[in-house]
Amino acid sequence: MTAMPGLGTPRLASPDLLRSVFRRHAAGVAVITARGDAGPVGFTATSLTSVSAEPPLLSFGIGTGASSWPAISEADHVGVHILGEHQQDLAATFARSGADRFGPATSWHEGPEGVPVLDDVPAWLVCRIAGRVPAGDHRIVVAEVVLGDSTGPGRPLLYHQGRFHGLRD
Repeated sequence: MTAMPGLGTPRLASPDLLRSVFRRHAAGVAVITARGDAGPVGFTATSLTSVSAEPPLLSFGIGTGASSWPAISEADHVGVHILGEHQQDLAATFARSGADRFGPATSWHEGPEGVPVLDDVPAWLVCRIAGRVPAGDHRIVVAEVVLGDSTGPGRPLLYHQGRFHGLRD
């Protein structure tokens, strides 16, 4: 392929190309939680999307190889937590494979429908899972908002270029 003026040289589609493009896309950071048979589960997600206002629907992606997938695949409800810039360590914990995500360093409580609800987040929702759509090695989970709170502390946490960041004024 030839270089395009001002655009560089296009590359054929590959997992590396997709990752390198999305490293340049700043995304909000959320933690998704659920009640599992062996206890609470959760993971960091940057794929959270508002889908519909009426009814209130959202979506997120999860890999079928993720440690949280077995619980998410069976759960009726999930918790969706928007993280604040003061919660970079929490985001890293829920993103790290093998981490004790609900250990002493994580402040949480059992919320409605038995969903683990993280404390001190800027916003959280409890959602009823409406569908799980196959998408390659992932599933897109569509969930309907049941209840939540958007009055928590802090400004949003962002993910960009492989790192967590706060907003700049």
